[in-house]
Amino acid sequence: MNPFVFNTSKSIRFGAGALSEIGTLARTEIGKKVMFVTDAGIVESGIADRAMTFLKEADIQVTLYSEVIADPPEAVILEATKIAKDAGVEGIIGLGGGSSLDVAKLVALLSAGTETLKDIYGVGNAKGPRLPLVLVPTTAGTGSEVTPVSIVTTGEKEKMGVVSPVILPDVALLDPELTIGLPPDITAATGIDAMVHAIEAYASASPNNNPMSQMLARNALALISRSLLTAVESGDVLTARSQMLLGSMFAGQSFANSPVAAVHALAYPLGGHFKIPHGLSNALVLPHVLRFNSKTAPEPYAEIAPFAFPELVGLQGQDRAEAFCEKLAELSTACGLQQSLREMNIPRDNLPALASDAMNQTRLLVNNPREITEIDALAIYNSAY
Repeated sequence: MNPFVFNTSKSIRFGAGALSEIGTLARTEIGKKVMFVTDAGIVESGIADRAMTFLKEADIQVTLYSEVIADPPEAVILEATKIAKDAGVEGIIGLGGGSSLDVAKLVALLSAGTETLKDIYGVGNAKGPRLPLVLVPTTAGTGSEVTPVSIVTTGEKEKMGVVSPVILPDVALLDPELTIGLPPDITAATGIDAMVHAIEAYASASPNNNPMSQMLARNALALISRSLLTAVESGDVLTARSQMLLGSMFAGQSFANSPVAAVHALAYPLGGHFKIPHGLSNALVLPHVLRFNSKTAPEPYAEIAPFAFPELVGLQGQDRAEAFCEKLAELSTACGLQQSLREMNIPRDNLPALASDAMNQTRLLVNNPREITEIDALAIYNSAY
């Protein structure tokens, strides 16, 4: 067995109604002056008001930053950091989807020391210190509450990652009740996103692919595959929402230590060029990347397939891996997600530019179980068209 390193959030709290603990957590983990990082949708939903009520009841002074947008640009992070510094906050609470949690991580880091955003892109460049950090997810997809990763949109179209265990939060607070109001399309896209995390982590060529990540990936797929359609079609079923949130966290822990690969590398340009939500971008390319990979590396997909689709247990090897790809496409269709780049109104003559941009994601492509060239990337986009 190869040596490996496994990092995750220091404390994880899970349970329906757990948001009510946020005031007590802030007092014990942060102090009396907190920045609350979220987005306009969470404010409009009333969830932010509930959280801030709990904080104020605990005599916490709250600075609200609710300007987070999807695929947050550098300007959002820098603005929030300036506000945090000016307010002299003692710690950060992030509440929302992956974008809000990613922004909260970087604000906690950049508000505490002398590091600058441009200096911390890449793997292991962020050294800290950071402010105390509590993350509360409201979607079951990104797993950001347990990952040492924050994704930032740089320039017009490209994304870059900050990857460092320093930005793992002190507490991940998971309350499945917060996901009950999630619309079906977002439930579906974020759910497939979490499945991608588990699948890519399990099959990752990273030298840190490890038994703990693989165990978590298997359990994540089992939980999500049996609850996703129920969560999409009957969004108020707490059992399904709980299984989705727990599965998303397991997948996050898995890929946080055994990093993702070409599905994400080819998904990022779709978001950068055409503002397609990250989960849907992953869903659009997932079966096509897996079909490409399974031609030369079917083993990990064959191994993990029955955890998502028990009916595949009777198949073996290449046949099981190929059936796994088809089942994933069928599940995505059943969830009501778009299935082609054409449906997203992407001009076909843009595919070469997408392939070229995908090749810039070297941090991810190095983990793919099969080498991908720019010609291969273009062929995958064409098959997804």
